[in-house]
Amino acid sequence: MRRLRCSGHLITLFLSVVLVTSRVAGAQQPATEGALFLLLPIGARAVGAGQAVVADQPGSEAMWWNPAAIARSDRPEAAIHHSQTIVATGDALTIVLPSSLLGVLAIGANIFNFGKQDIRDTVGTIGLLLPRNVVYAAAYATPVGRRMSAGITYKIVQFRLDCSGGCSGIPTVSASSSAIDAGMQADLTGIVPVHVGAAIRNAGPKLQVNDRDQSDPLPTRVQLGATYDVPHMETVAKDVSLRVAGDMLANLQFDSPSVRFGATAAYKDRAYLRAGYISARGEGDGDGPSIGFGISTGNLVVDIARIMRGLSADSGQPPTYFSLRYLF
Repeated sequence: MRRLRCSGHLITLFLSVVLVTSRVAGAQQPATEGALFLLLPIGARAVGAGQAVVADQPGSEAMWWNPAAIARSDRPEAAIHHSQTIVATGDALTIVLPSSLLGVLAIGANIFNFGKQDIRDTVGTIGLLLPRNVVYAAAYATPVGRRMSAGITYKIVQFRLDCSGGCSGIPTVSASSSAIDAGMQADLTGIVPVHVGAAIRNAGPKLQVNDRDQSDPLPTRVQLGATYDVPHMETVAKDVSLRVAGDMLANLQFDSPSVRFGATAAYKDRAYLRAGYISARGEGDGDGPSIGFGISTGNLVVDIARIMRGLSADSGQPPTYFSLRYLF
């Protein structure tokens, strides 16, 4: 009886994680895709600006959006990007190591914890089920001439359902795959005050949970975008700069693309106010407005952002993102 009760908990927990992650990750995603947690956003700076970030240079969090954006980093950086939504708690640890000779290297680990569930019998709690998704990543980026940059990231993707304590007879799950991100950026400011960027993310073999027949393709996405630095802002507000951005995110078939917009106002490159909007067909935390704030004090950069609408917000827990970066 204990084994049947625990197996029922396992099935319930597994289905809950899959269904809620699918809704939060974004709307209109094909049901046959796996590892949809790869679509959850990382980094408060990107989230605050509506995730219109593929042509921007948001520091270490760029590794998870467009690896080309770290190509011109000139200072080592260590960062943690934390997120809290109704579905999971996420922590992405990232280290960026620039070299004048070798380009820029970065390593990172992104961990999503979906909470824990007690394993109980007639006596009481005897163990814990621990559902987690983990991504290990290594990136390399380099300038290409004066105006272009390119980068690539290799990722190991894991879906895990572990057990601790009294786990006799409890089936666990461990599935893994690998993926590649690749991107480029170009600086067109010699012609117009615009940067453009493009990235393809999560390209790789299927995620296999039990056998080949039950494997699902990774959620491969293409993101294209541009940023525009509004000129002559000093005539409107002293020491204030304004950057606006627009991106499009789509699968390889460009079905129901998501359009996203963002703006960042900076005061003396020390204080930042961000706002964005994602226009996506469907429901979930993949669409709606977002806001963000940031402050830079030399070596330390702190950002916080919130998504204002979607599954988490409607449930009383607006998704909150916090980034802490230290530049050496």
